[in-house]
Amino acid sequence: MHPCRVLFICTGNSARSILSEATLNHLGKGRFEAYSAGSKPTGQVNPHALEALATAGIPTHGLSSKSWDRFVGEDAPPLDIVVTVCDSAASEPCPVLFGDFVRTHWGLPDPAAATGSPVAIHAAFRQAHRLITQRLMALLDLPVETMRAEPLKRALDGIGALTAADDESAA
Repeated sequence: MHPCRVLFICTGNSARSILSEATLNHLGKGRFEAYSAGSKPTGQVNPHALEALATAGIPTHGLSSKSWDRFVGEDAPPLDIVVTVCDSAASEPCPVLFGDFVRTHWGLPDPAAATGSPVAIHAAFRQAHRLITQRLMALLDLPVETMRAEPLKRALDGIGALTAADDESAA
């Protein structure tokens, strides 16, 4: 059985999808292989995202902002799950990728859009990474290797419904 291959997509591929890719690769060693991409990549990883990962002890080597174009066509790695992480509540357009995989949406505010003091920006990235980690821990609890597409889709959609409030009430 190959690792479950997960692609995280957002618009810029500089923060949320990068945080998701690196964290799942770190936590899901062997079981999961994570990637990230953007519909309009910025071309660079947000330094605050790299700082959040480093603070959590998660390797950042090799992370890059890239187009989703590399995940279509004959040379693309086969995917099992595609997760959009844009914030549809903020009317941010979510990219759509077509293929034979399970799709889900785990919307969350873009910490790269945070403004204010360095402390406020750091807090936005910390909060985003905490929610991403919470959702990824729920993913790791799923028996993805034996799940059919429909039950997996329902479970993934349920994970996407987890909010920061859920995280804080569990703390």
